[in-house]
Amino acid sequence: MKTLHLLSLSFCVLLTGNQSLAQNSNESWVQLFNGEDLSNWVPKFTGYDLGVNHLDTFKVEDGLLTVSYDNWNDFSGEFGHIFYDQSFSHYLLRVEYRFSGDQVTNGPGWAYRNNGIMIHSQDPRSMTLDQEFPASIEVQLLGGNGNDPRATANVCTPGTNYVLEGELITQHCVNSSSATYHGDQWVSLEVEVRGDELIRHTVNGEVVFEYTETQLDARDPDAQRLLSSGSPLKVGEGFISLQAESHPTQFRKIELLPLSP
Repeated sequence: MKTLHLLSLSFCVLLTGNQSLAQNSNESWVQLFNGEDLSNWVPKFTGYDLGVNHLDTFKVEDGLLTVSYDNWNDFSGEFGHIFYDQSFSHYLLRVEYRFSGDQVTNGPGWAYRNNGIMIHSQDPRSMTLDQEFPASIEVQLLGGNGNDPRATANVCTPGTNYVLEGELITQHCVNSSSATYHGDQWVSLEVEVRGDELIRHTVNGEVVFEYTETQLDARDPDAQRLLSSGSPLKVGEGFISLQAESHPTQFRKIELLPLSP
C-alpha cells in the first residue's frame, strides 16, 4: 500500500470555505492533471482510509494518468476513486481517455472496459471506510468489445437522481445516444455542468445526453447520511473523481473551464 501525502496541506487548504473556481467565467482552462504526477489528487478505495493508493493503482506513466492493475492478483470489491481536491459547481470539463489491456482477474463482468467520471460528488472525507461509491452523478465511460454496440457517456446515479425531459429518473444507469468505441482508441469527452440546472455530455463533438435537477436520492443509505448531516436535497456542486473498477484506463487530458453561474 502507498499513501499519497496530500491530505495534511493541499486537500484541507483548498477546501476551506468550500470555494469553487467556477465563480469567475474569465478564468482560462485549468489543468487538473499536470502530466507529471498526482498532485492535487487523493485516492479512496473501499475498505481503505482516504489517501491510501491501494496497490499503486493510480499512477502516472508516460505522461498519462493511469488506472493500473499491474500489482493486482485478483479483484475482491476494492472499488477505487481518485478525487481532485477542490469542489466545483459551474464548469466545462474536458477529458481524453482510453481503455487498454486486460481486466484484472475476478473483475465484475459489467466492469469490463468500464470507468467513470464522478461529478457533483460528496466530499470524500465524508465517505465511510467500506463505501463503494461516493454519492454523485457518474458520467459512465464504456468501451466496446469489438462486436456489440455499447454507448459511452451514460449516466449512473450512486445515491442520486435527476430529471430527464420532465421526469424524475430513479433508474441507476441510462444509456446515452453515443456511438460505440471499440479497442484502445482515444475518446474525447466534454461535460458541461451548470449547478443543478443543466448537465450536458458531448462525445467527439456530438451531444449525447442532457439532463437537469440533480439531487440526492432520499432512499439511498449514503444519501440519507448526507441529508441527515445537513446537505441539501439538490446537488449543485461537488468534487470530481475518476474510477478504478477493475479495467486499466488511461487519461491524457483532464482540464476544466470555469463558467459563470
